[in-house]
Amino acid sequence: MRDYEAATAFLGEWGRFQRLVFFLLSASTIPNGFNGMSAVFLAGTPEHRCVVPGGANLSAEWLNASIPLELRGGQAVPSRCRRYRLAALTNLSALGLRPGSDVELESLEQEPCRDGWEYSRDVYRSTIVTEWNLVCEDDWKVPLTTSLFFVGVLIGSFISGQLSDRKCYVILMQRSRFGRKNILFLTMAVQTAFSFLQIFSISWEMFTVLFLIVGMGQISNYVVAFILGTEILGKSVRIIFSTLGICIFFAIGYMLLPLFAYFIRDWQMLLLALTIPGLFCIPLWWIIPESPRWLISQGRYKEAEVIIRKAAKINGVPAPEVLFDTAEMQDWKPQQQQKAILLDLFRTRNIATITIMSLLLWFFTSVGYFGLSLSTPNWHGNAYINCFLSAVIEVPAYVIAWLLLRCLPRRYSLAGIFFLGGGVVLFIQLVPADFNVLSVGLVMLGKFGITAAFSMLYVYNVELYPTLVRNMAVGATSTASRLGSIIAPYFVYLDAYDKYLPYILMGSLTVLIGILTLFLPESYGNSLPESFEQMLKVKCFRNRQQTTGIRNAKESPKVLVTPL
Repeated sequence: MRDYEAATAFLGEWGRFQRLVFFLLSASTIPNGFNGMSAVFLAGTPEHRCVVPGGANLSAEWLNASIPLELRGGQAVPSRCRRYRLAALTNLSALGLRPGSDVELESLEQEPCRDGWEYSRDVYRSTIVTEWNLVCEDDWKVPLTTSLFFVGVLIGSFISGQLSDRKCYVILMQRSRFGRKNILFLTMAVQTAFSFLQIFSISWEMFTVLFLIVGMGQISNYVVAFILGTEILGKSVRIIFSTLGICIFFAIGYMLLPLFAYFIRDWQMLLLALTIPGLFCIPLWWIIPESPRWLISQGRYKEAEVIIRKAAKINGVPAPEVLFDTAEMQDWKPQQQQKAILLDLFRTRNIATITIMSLLLWFFTSVGYFGLSLSTPNWHGNAYINCFLSAVIEVPAYVIAWLLLRCLPRRYSLAGIFFLGGGVVLFIQLVPADFNVLSVGLVMLGKFGITAAFSMLYVYNVELYPTLVRNMAVGATSTASRLGSIIAPYFVYLDAYDKYLPYILMGSLTVLIGILTLFLPESYGNSLPESFEQMLKVKCFRNRQQTTGIRNAKESPKVLVTPL
């Protein structure tokens, strides 16, 4: 019988219809870009110090000296969380004593900020930090806010993962009664609606719970857009769509975030501005079609035929009189697959070693990527420019990753960009304080390397595992990635103790996983393994057993995966 690809081959690969689907589905992920990193500005922490009540009976000299100095970044600056005991200052001021000359300030008793804080408005007019005073004893809530967003991403990954299963998606399509298009717009609505509800949050707890739900919608929307595109587009276009299309449009959304935040410095108005683009996706309901593959799997051949004939009309090509023979299409059923369990990823010493190393690679790569992305306000210079540069650098990173996957061995190219990304991040601590531009440049280069590595890991990971456990392996390593993103905000939080500590940790871990990569097998030029016996061997196991029947040096396998 003819399969779906053969039945629709007359449409061509890159007609007007395919271009329309390609760009509209890619554009639908733009809100994912700015929602995913919005915590950089929504939860920004401005400079702050204790409030001294206006009713305090202090002279001008004692008012100016009411905040003790502390060492931060090698400089003595006013404390953010302490002040001299107000009652003592009032007595000393009433006695006419002068701070510094008559009284040694270091000997005075200190107290916490009992009357609140005053915040600098140089960078932000208001954030959730200033709204609910998430500083000092409550500063742990700031990284937790971002971490809970990524917990939502993890939960959304489990939900949307049922649709994104690369091996058994036909089975899942038959079980799903909602359709790709309906789920796509439902997840868009979840992301947009709950972002809007965040504006009316009356407490940090309410904001955080809603943020978690936004995270669920954010990743689900991304995954479903990816699946819908790969089901509609032809083979050659899928590669570009999955490795460059939605990734670059995600980066465009990321670029828009600092532009919005620069002109809108109130957190509630910024959230409103980030919500509005979601409304522009509503007209896409009448343009983006349902997946014909899904319709066929449901036995809805007439509806699938209407979509394909409309696509032929848009492309200006004649459609055959009979597109699908019902009797033939009844045979298009997924065959029963042997079931795998999680322990199969540890069945042999070789696959267990590959699994453990892959989990570490994904976990620490995610820590590096999100750690650098979320730390942009801590870099030298303007926080808005830094965030924009962090987004821009992702575009060449995705392009370079695509070229490396096409032309060079996986293991050495991946290890090389890990060494590049980790090495330059480690070097930041050696840059003199006056060379701010060089420091930012090194962070940008580190972000470039880690982003490219993140993109390549999906392809490399799929090529290492046999068919039976391939999807389970991708799911396990993706979960490790989500766990890495959950703890990444706490790496950024370490900046409060030492400004170089986050970079030392992220750089060291990235170099370490670069070394680990060298011990993995090389998959470039090999066919995808179908069984455990065909799996490539970890370097230290190669002399024990040679893999046979998998070498194909003429062509690198084409894998339809993308970073989520």
